[in-house]
Order: sequence, then C-alpha cells, then structure tokens
Amino acid sequence: MDFKQLETFVTLAKLKSFSKAAEKLYLTQPTISNHIQNLEKELKTILVNRTNKNITLTKAGKILYKYAVNILNQRETALFCLNEFKGKIEGVLEISASTIPSQYFLPSILCKFNKIYPDVKYNLNKYSTGEVIEKILNGEIDFGIVGAKKEISQLEYIEIMDDNLIIIAPKCGIYKNLHSIKINDLCKYPIILRENTSGTRKIVEEELAKHNIYIENLNIVACIENTETIKECVKNGLGITFISEKAVSSELHNNLIKKIHVENLTLKRKFFFVYHKNRALSPLAETFKNFVLK
Repeated sequence: MDFKQLETFVTLAKLKSFSKAAEKLYLTQPTISNHIQNLEKELKTILVNRTNKNITLTKAGKILYKYAVNILNQRETALFCLNEFKGKIEGVLEISASTIPSQYFLPSILCKFNKIYPDVKYNLNKYSTGEVIEKILNGEIDFGIVGAKKEISQLEYIEIMDDNLIIIAPKCGIYKNLHSIKINDLCKYPIILRENTSGTRKIVEEELAKHNIYIENLNIVACIENTETIKECVKNGLGITFISEKAVSSELHNNLIKKIHVENLTLKRKFFFVYHKNRALSPLAETFKNFVLK
C-alpha cells in the first residue's frame, strides 16, 4: 500500500467529501478518486460508499481506517524521532477546543510551545464541547480540549486545569444595587445562556437541577454561541449570564460589569484533554499533550 493512497483514504474518511479532501491535500478531485480506486483495486474490496451525498465508509473501509490511522501515525513517529535526533521538530498541529480553552487558555500555551518548537505550525478550530466529542468519535479529529465530560467508553479524559463559573450582570438598571441573590431568585431575572452543546451550559444545568431549578423555570432571553457577544449583551443590559471567570477577568477589573453572588451555588469545573482510547495520537500531538500536562 502506498502512503499517499492511505493518507488520501484517511483524509476522505475524516472530511467525508472528495472536494474537501482535495483541498486539504492540495490535489485535484480526479487524483483523490484515482488514489481511492487504486487502493480498492489492490485490496480487492470496496472501501467507500459513493451513492449518498455524504461519503461514508463500507465495513471494509472501517476496518482499514483503524489500521491506516495507526500506520500513518507510525510513519510520523519515525520521521518525528529522526527529526528530533537531528534537533528539529516540525509539522502541523491540529487543535480543536471548546470556546473558553480556545479563547483564553490556548493562546498562552501555544506561545510557550512555540518557543520550544519554533518550526511547528498550528490549525486551531473552535467547536462546542459536544461537537469536539462527536468529531473525535467520528474520526474527524484526533484530540480536543473541552470543558465538560461526556462519559463514553471509547474516550480518555485527562484533567488539565480548573475553572470557576460566575454570574455577571450589567452595572445599570435593576442591577445597579444588586450584589447578592438567593438561588430561587434566578428565575426573576432575564438570563442569557450558551447553546445546547456548550460545556458551560451543561455544568449550569446539572448544578441548578440539584436545587430543583430547571431550564424551563428560567427567564431565558437569548441563547448565544459566542462568548464575546454574550459579554457585550450583558454590558448593554440584556440580562445576566453564567460565564467563565477567566473570560471576564478584564471586564471585572475595569468595572465594566459586576459579579453577582448566588447563595448556596458554587459552579466549578475542569478542562480536559480528550482523545480516543483506540487510536494512537501522532507524535506531534503526543508531544503537545505532554507539554500541556506539565
């Protein structure tokens, strides 16, 4: 089997599109098709279902995919070790992370990593926690950094940092003299929430449920995916929100918003490095994982 053909097959399996695979590998679509056809001819089996709009793998394709990923990672390991021996580590590191890690944690980590490995390039993709987990399970990405656990047997989670979720409010209007509320009073105020697949929202829902408060009990005025948009909405008086303390440290310091204490409510969480137990990480990804853990 040719490495180029295997790389094409794995990329096609991840992206589920001939055009996207061609774009990713800087090849033409006919070349992608030719690589797959030659691989199928050599293995005497059909690897890809071409009847649907979205490309899917056959049973034979799923078997090959698991081994192909490991074969390519073994090749990368060999090249990585040789480059390390020669004093040079390079490559492209694909990082997928949920909102808070991608915006407020990874930038400083990448800068520190870059000082040690200046020849490494980065592709940083932001998804919700649910999307990161789904993409790992589907084989579209190798690892991710998320703000909540979804207990699935195929996944391995490693704790990398702690975070506090707090409630913030505007400085004006009905919130002007508001500094502390009882937990049941949350239902009285307009609330901005993250989207359904957000790790932040999952933590909030679970903690409120312990106090017999559910999403349908709240006065939800907006569900917004972007953290920066949520902060601006709070500043402008739309409502209060649950948010990572790391995300609003600057706004709190500059007195642009206020922190509201809620009696008997503590929202703490951890961030995790998550990957598939049955798929080997590339050596560059393994190096990054070890760096993050330190």
